[in-house]
Amino acid sequence: MDYSAKLDKSLFKKYLELEQPDDMVQCMYIWIDGSGETLRGKTRTVDFEPKSAKELPVWNYDGSSTGQAEGSNSDVYLRPVAMFRDPFRRGKNKLVICETFKYDGRVTETNHRNECKKVMDRASDHEPWFGLEQEYTLLGQDGHPFGWPKQGYPGPQGPYYCGIGADKVYGRDIVEAHYKACMFAGVKISGTNAEVMPAQWEFQVGPCVGVDMGDHLWAARYILQRVAEDYGIIVSFDPKPIEGDWNGAGCHCNYSTLLMRKEGGIKYIEEAIQKLAKRHQHHVRLYDPKGGKDNRRRLTGQHETSHIDDFSAGVANRGASVRIPRQVGEEGKGYMEDRRPASNCDPYLVTEAIVRTTVLDDWDDNKPQ
Repeated sequence: MDYSAKLDKSLFKKYLELEQPDDMVQCMYIWIDGSGETLRGKTRTVDFEPKSAKELPVWNYDGSSTGQAEGSNSDVYLRPVAMFRDPFRRGKNKLVICETFKYDGRVTETNHRNECKKVMDRASDHEPWFGLEQEYTLLGQDGHPFGWPKQGYPGPQGPYYCGIGADKVYGRDIVEAHYKACMFAGVKISGTNAEVMPAQWEFQVGPCVGVDMGDHLWAARYILQRVAEDYGIIVSFDPKPIEGDWNGAGCHCNYSTLLMRKEGGIKYIEEAIQKLAKRHQHHVRLYDPKGGKDNRRRLTGQHETSHIDDFSAGVANRGASVRIPRQVGEEGKGYMEDRRPASNCDPYLVTEAIVRTTVLDDWDDNKPQ
């Protein structure tokens, strides 16, 4: 049963509209748990409206319940690093993206933002810009794709991509609510569309500079799941939610540096692609939380993907590992699209890896990555 959706939202509205004291602001602390792909969150009241995440206090939680600590030493620390307006509580209330640290000050195994920030600071002169295309699938409480027949399948793929009409798209209310909530929050959401598989959608975030890309995408994922919760719908970021002749779900990464965006930038795009080719398998291991196992179900060489074992690149080729948009090829400058990241990837890992390979070229091959 869709218990969240069964609750009367009109009853909740009267409580949400209660006057809130000026010296009481709700801050939802959000973090990545031990799975590397699932978000957790809890609320703290502060007696002021913070202007930045740095003003907020360090907090802690029970890491033994999130796969990040043992019960005998369970405290894990939350350090606020990015802040957004709260579209659910509104007013002065905030959503707060946090890094996670162990009791001795070391980062947790799934805190990839910390290293990503260091890498982006070192590469700041190159002005790395990113835009991520987040695909996802809407499921009912029974795990069945939302809107699909309970027995059997909908018609073959073809009419659903950017479709219009009740027989083409399922769940648009969630998509539109998410879009508006992201804009309210200050997330740099830049677009959305229905995807090739019915009940599958995509939203785009960016352009963002450096580590901001990961902050904004994780915030957008959190907001999406909170919106879907109100409707009693599950959001799946599984890279291949339905086996068979159905498209998987990715998180394509559009990327450029200052030199790529200037006249003659195609030269630097091509040089970057050559570097990416040499480290293909390394990137594949970083592009989903299970070291490539999730992506192997998706990157088969079919359904608009390259094969996971082979690197390829081409202009306007959606079956390549890295695509150069046709307009970029014609203008001789712009950006490239890495189509390999899985829908459940950690954007901090993806963006860090791309900058390390294409700009810093400082991988330590003797150190496990």
